[in-house]
Amino acid sequence: MSLTMTLAGFACGIDTREIPDEVMARALALVTDFTGSILRAAHEADSTPAVLAMLERLGMEGDGPCTVFGLNRHYGAAAAALLNGTFGHSLDFDDTHADSSLHPSAPVVPAALAAAELTGASGADFLAAVVMGFEVCCRLGMALDPTEHYARGFHPTATAGTFGAAVAAGRPLGLDAKAMSAALGVAASQASGSLQFLVNGAWNKRYQVGEASMKGLMAATLAASDFVGAEDAIDGKHGFLRGYSDGADPERAVAGLGTVWETLRIGIKPYPACRYTHAAVDGLLALRRDLNLAPDEVEAITVGLHRNGITLVGAPIAEKRRARSVVEGQFSMPFAAAAALLRGRFGWDDYDLLGKPETEALAARVDVVRDESLENLRHPFGATLTLRARNIDYRLRISDPSGEPETFPDAQAIAAKFRTLAGPVLNADADTLLNRLHALPQALSMRDWFS
Repeated sequence: MSLTMTLAGFACGIDTREIPDEVMARALALVTDFTGSILRAAHEADSTPAVLAMLERLGMEGDGPCTVFGLNRHYGAAAAALLNGTFGHSLDFDDTHADSSLHPSAPVVPAALAAAELTGASGADFLAAVVMGFEVCCRLGMALDPTEHYARGFHPTATAGTFGAAVAAGRPLGLDAKAMSAALGVAASQASGSLQFLVNGAWNKRYQVGEASMKGLMAATLAASDFVGAEDAIDGKHGFLRGYSDGADPERAVAGLGTVWETLRIGIKPYPACRYTHAAVDGLLALRRDLNLAPDEVEAITVGLHRNGITLVGAPIAEKRRARSVVEGQFSMPFAAAAALLRGRFGWDDYDLLGKPETEALAARVDVVRDESLENLRHPFGATLTLRARNIDYRLRISDPSGEPETFPDAQAIAAKFRTLAGPVLNADADTLLNRLHALPQALSMRDWFS
C-alpha cells in the first residue's frame, strides 16, 4: 500500500471513540489557545483590512453558516477557513510542533471547523478531525526534513498544512479511504508557501497559511463530490515529498502511526514570535530577573541557534537588528531579545517597541551565530546564550523553550493567555466564549455552537 493510501486510510478509519482521551484533551487545549490568536488578530493585525477588502471585492464576503472568531457575522465555509487561518497565524502566537518545524493549528483547525459547521458534526467529531489533521501535517513535515524543506525556500506550515487541512475537513464530510486519498491528491497540486516574505517583512506568511486551510477544505469537498485526485500524491514519482525536499524520509510519515500521537508533541507559545527566538527569550528573562539586571547594563549578547533558526531570525544580522514592521519583529532575534530585556516580558502589546531608539540600541548589541551543538538533536528550538554585563560573561544553555510538551501549560495558564488575547476584543464575553470552548466535547452539533 502506498504511503498516501496508508495516511488516507488512517485519517478516516479510526473512530472518534478510539482516539485516546489525553489526545482529545490536548486537541481541545490547542483549539482554545488558537482561538485567542484569531480573535485578537481579527481586530489588530495590520493585514486584516486588506484581506477583508479582497473578499468583498471578489464577492466572497457573503453570509454563510460558518464562524469567524472576532467578527460579528458568519461567512461561507471557504472564506471562513481562509479568515480564521490567516488571523490565527497573524500574531505568530499559535502553537508549534518541533520536529516538523510548523504550526499545526493554523491550517488544520479552521478547515475542520468549517466542515463541522457545514455538516453539523458533533464537538467530539470536530476534535477528532483536528487530531487527524495534526497527525498528517506534522508527520509530513517530519518526512520532508524541515532543514531541507527550508533550504528549498518552502514554508512547511503552508505546504504540509494543506494536507492536514484536507484530512481535517474530510472527516466531517464523511470521506472514505479512496475519497480521502483523492483529497490528498488535490492537496498536492495546491500545496504552496514561500519563505520570500522574510526579505521585506511581507504578509505572505499569514495569508498563505489561511489559504492552505481554505485549499484543504476545497480539496476535501471536491473529493466528497467524487472528484478524481492524483494517486500516490505524497510518495509518487512527482509527489509531494520528492518535489519539495532533497532529503525526504517517507518512513517518518508513518512510523508509530496510531500508537505515537504527534498531537501530544505540539507546544504552545508563550511569546508572539518565531519559535526559534523563544529559548533565548526564556534565558534572557531569567537572567534579567535573577541578576536584577537593567537594560543599560547589558554590554553584548550572543545567541547560538540551530541553522534553521539562523535562516529565519538571525540573518542578515544588520537587517534583523533594525526590525520596523511586525513581521520583521516576529522574525528578529535581536528585537525579541531587546523587548524581553526592556519590558521583562514579551507579549503582543510589546510590538509598540518597534523602531524606538532604546530598542534599536539594545538590538544592536545582539549577535546571532550558528551553534552546531544544537543540531542533530530531537528538535531544533534550543539556544545557547552569552550575556555580558557588569564586566562578567553569563552563559546559559536552554535546551527546550517553555511551552513544549514536557512543560505544557496547564488549563489555568491557557485560560490566562486566552483572556489576554480575547479580553480586549470581547471584554466580559471572553469568559463566555472560553466556557463554550471548554464544553466542545459535549456539543451534539457544531452548527450554531458559537452563535
